Amino acid sequence: MNNVRGERYHQPGRFTASLAFWTITLMHDNPLLHYFKDPYNKLNEAGLKPDQRVLEVGCGPGFFTIPAAKMVGDNGFVYAVDVNPLAIERVQKKIESDGIKNVEPLQRNGSDTGLTEGSVDLAFIFGTLHFYGGLEGVISEMHRILKPGGTLSFEKARGSEEELRSLIEGSGFKYSGRRGRIFLFNKE
Repeated sequence: MNNVRGERYHQPGRFTASLAFWTITLMHDNPLLHYFKDPYNKLNEAGLKPDQRVLEVGCGPGFFTIPAAKMVGDNGFVYAVDVNPLAIERVQKKIESDGIKNVEPLQRNGSDTGLTEGSVDLAFIFGTLHFYGGLEGVISEMHRILKPGGTLSFEKARGSEEELRSLIEGSGFKYSGRRGRIFLFNKE
């Protein structure tokens, strides 16, 4: 048995995660995508403002990370979280090449960010379909790390709107509206 097969056999998700990452990267790093999906508009809909401390859950190759860093400005900060080491590596290269100093890529699980309680003004989750630790764990972690009155912006990708609202509202958030596909909740 060769090494690669043995590794895949013992870690069946690794190959699939790499393939998914590179597929997303091909789409997100395509310069034409900005004509169809403007990250600045989505982040505006999410409530991003200058000087905020922001958490991006599932940053992938950084399609929203770099625009978020520019929007919060030098007095703001962005934590870019992803479980995939390829995503973190890609974001790190982008921030270095752009000279961005207000982003910290973190290879962490969205349900265990390692961030300090009450340290984030806004957390956003865009386009993430699967959550390590389950969506309930991620929502609980968002409640822990957000400041009182902080905002959770969630792009609904699938499933029932009622189920999503029920889950998030049941975790100590108050629904505050919807902008396009972005659902906004505030920590009570």
